[in-house]
Amino acid sequence: MLQRKVTTSSRTEVTLLALSFAAFSALCVVIRAPMADALVYRAEGAAVLNGTDLYGFTVTEWQLPATYPPFAALLFVPTAWLAPGALKVAFVAGNVGLLAVLVRLSCRFAGLPVRLPVLCAATAFALWLEPVFQTVLFGQINLAVVCLILWDLTRPPGAPGKGIALGIAAGVKLTPAVFIAYLLLRRRRREAAGAVSAFAATVLLGALALPAASVDFWTRRLYETDRVGKAWIVDNQSLQGLIARALGEPAPGLAWALPAAAVGCAGLWLAARRAGDERWGILGTAFTALLVSPISWSHHWVWCVPLIAVLHADGRLRQAATVTAVFAARTLWLIPHQGDLDLRLPWWQQPLAAPYPLLGLLLLAQLPVSVPVPVSVSVSNSSASMIR
Repeated sequence: MLQRKVTTSSRTEVTLLALSFAAFSALCVVIRAPMADALVYRAEGAAVLNGTDLYGFTVTEWQLPATYPPFAALLFVPTAWLAPGALKVAFVAGNVGLLAVLVRLSCRFAGLPVRLPVLCAATAFALWLEPVFQTVLFGQINLAVVCLILWDLTRPPGAPGKGIALGIAAGVKLTPAVFIAYLLLRRRRREAAGAVSAFAATVLLGALALPAASVDFWTRRLYETDRVGKAWIVDNQSLQGLIARALGEPAPGLAWALPAAAVGCAGLWLAARRAGDERWGILGTAFTALLVSPISWSHHWVWCVPLIAVLHADGRLRQAATVTAVFAARTLWLIPHQGDLDLRLPWWQQPLAAPYPLLGLLLLAQLPVSVPVPVSVSVSNSSASMIR
């Protein structure tokens, strides 16, 4: 009888995941989701294959350019072999699969046992969190990057090649390099050296395969932050976006740079001090990177998944529910944000336009507070990640 109940429960959660995936896929068809970022990746892969200027093109109706290092373009070559329709299907299915991996990694990270019904139900729900939803809808690679980082940092101490996956993630999207500073502050020099070596290898590989594009990126494109997009629109959930909208100033300059430097230093210092519970050290580093980056689109905040898992594991269910509500509410899209309306928001709409950086600042402010570690839980405890 017990086995029958477990089987029935598993089937229910698997069905829930299938329905969630089907509903998301149907929505993509109905709204004709352009999956613009996936099309940019495809254009990057085509530029590599055709030998054309990697940073000289724009695609889609929004005229989007390539913004990642040349190494990333090499990884995108297979996308050029797919027709746009097939590419979109592959990205949706692949990102949903990566979301399931992230949920499992987040449970291991938090110290929660992972059973198949829980994994399916959590994945089905997490798909509709705004950062995850936008990542899949745009055809982004955020889930892959976070999975690489979280998998690497939660491996047992002394694991062979630890740090390499982190370095590769930094070679694709530069912001993960902040974790190298975290490792150095924690005096985990061997892991930091592995990450630096892997990152250097990505730069070297890009330079050997695409020498002209490498010179262009590292000497010019890297510093063109406006190339990525407008920093003041509500899509940007970084500290710069918050300050630009609050001041009504599209280029806040020192009004952003000085607070960002202070938050960056304080955030990394506080994260490194969480030696007793490294989960909060890793989360603190991730949210520090999101805050101080000139642009952190809302879909970059997929770190909300491990954050919710850790709060749940610590028994802070009310806070977990609040954080879940923040990332599911989509308040930034409910306020007027067409044209330059983002710069003329009344004071009471400012928090609605910047829910993620405000939550990130609150998280960093709470890092010095002692958070009890659940009994028999370790970040590197791989047994907690077993599917039962």
